[in-house]
Amino acid sequence: MHRLGLLAAVGVIAAVAAILATSGGTSHSPRAGALTAAEHATRTAARSARRAVHRPPRALVVSAPPAHATASWTAVARVHGKPAAWVAQRAGATLMRFDQTLVHLDLHAGSSDGGVVGWRYGDAITPEEIHRVIAAVNGGFKLTYANVGFMAGGHVAVALKPGLASIVTYVDGGTDIGAWLTDVPSAHRAVYSVLQNQSLLVDHGAMAANVSTCILGCWGETIGNRASVARSGLGITAGGQLVWAAGEEMLPEQLASALIAGGAVRAIELDINPDWVAGYLYVHHPPAPTPEPVVPGQLGIAGKLLEPDSRDFLTFVAN
Repeated sequence: MHRLGLLAAVGVIAAVAAILATSGGTSHSPRAGALTAAEHATRTAARSARRAVHRPPRALVVSAPPAHATASWTAVARVHGKPAAWVAQRAGATLMRFDQTLVHLDLHAGSSDGGVVGWRYGDAITPEEIHRVIAAVNGGFKLTYANVGFMAGGHVAVALKPGLASIVTYVDGGTDIGAWLTDVPSAHRAVYSVLQNQSLLVDHGAMAANVSTCILGCWGETIGNRASVARSGLGITAGGQLVWAAGEEMLPEQLASALIAGGAVRAIELDINPDWVAGYLYVHHPPAPTPEPVVPGQLGIAGKLLEPDSRDFLTFVAN
């Protein structure tokens, strides 16, 4: 009996030693149901992750076309809650205005106008832009025409020419419009891209002197040699906002008047004729934005610039 008692005592001691070993050498084990510090941190992180998943992030771009465009500016896009783009109907044209503190312009090459090689911004809206694009519009005349120029990112499709109306976007993201080597570029800013097209349609807030006397020879050949056709243009206000204007039946003088009515002090005529004049506002929702035409009666561009296009074009993208 004495030997059996001794063996039992030894067994109890061994069991206690085993418990102490598994508890890190202490006899104070956690109470039932309690969490260690590591387990608590893991569960807290998991709860935070679940909340982050279920809490929708604040949208960068919120846009919606107006039910009816009027002569008054109507905000159609906000960036981080701030109005960034507006639409109006003035002087027989659709106008879109963009705040360059919130929006920048990207010049895209088309698969024919410029080709598909060597461009950061090519023949379709890029994945980099897709969730930030506010609007996209047609570019200028075909690059095979006279009095045009095209350069982006150091890659030149058509050599730039002095005196031509130019849309100049700088490396810092800002855009200006003016006569090349007269108004633009700024001597203190590096140039990223330039689109040139004819002479300035508007300069110093006044329309060009030849808008009504040299329609086809100075402002582009039209289908059927008609004077009044679809036309578009881009201007800049005294405060630095960009203004796009377009309409399906316009004379050069009417386009200039519309841009001036939109506040432009300098402006360039972009493409003309119904096959090439179009503008889209992009309404954002998963998985991709929906393009909404902004010019009443516009023929439109196949793919609405979300798919590859042969012509160059411009996008307006949230900063």
